[in-house]
Amino acid sequence: MSRVKRGVTSHRRHKKVLSLTKGHHGQRHRVFRRANESMLHALRYSYEDRRARKGDFRKLWIIRINAAARLHGLTYSRFMNGLKKAGVELDRKALADIAVTRPDAFGKLAEQAKASLS
Repeated sequence: MSRVKRGVTSHRRHKKVLSLTKGHHGQRHRVFRRANESMLHALRYSYEDRRARKGDFRKLWIIRINAAARLHGLTYSRFMNGLKKAGVELDRKALADIAVTRPDAFGKLAEQAKASLS
């Protein structure tokens, strides 16, 4: 079996890791061993946070819908229940956008929700 020298491969891997940790503080972007740890943590955090972002946006939409619904004398849960009974099939993202950009249209939705609750 022939001998395999791995200098080129490891050099390339080290360069890749060090380029990924550009902007990290201190040894975390200079020393390969520390940089590799830093890179693994950073990639793990970014993976987890891409998933967490979905929940964060849902929370934001709910907060916005609740604030707008309360201006029309409804709580979030009663507003959503009223819309469901009225047969309005808008998701939270769309409702939050309407609440912020078109308060008049949101008022009409609130009236529909109130009517279906009575």
